[in-house]
Amino acid sequence: MLLKKQSKTGRSCRVTFKYPNTENAESAVLAGDFNDWSLEDRPMKRLKDGSFSKTISLESGRPYRFRYVLDGNIWVNDPAADRYEPNEFGEENSVVDI
Repeated sequence: MLLKKQSKTGRSCRVTFKYPNTENAESAVLAGDFNDWSLEDRPMKRLKDGSFSKTISLESGRPYRFRYVLDGNIWVNDPAADRYEPNEFGEENSVVDI
């Protein structure tokens, strides 16, 4: 699930990324264009219902590719992404349009 809230100036947008975690993973990281696909930079918080959540600010006016990395090595897409794009590994990346 993606929740977007534009700033008053419209220059940035706070985006909450929420992954349902049907796999029952122990940990999740948000990796994407905005952090050079780092597996350490954006750890997600595990919520009481077992899902994961992370809120970040992104510059408006462009798309961002991203994926969730579960337990350090399982790459998954957001089922509620705005759209998907092929990547160089023969899979797809989630995309959020800001």
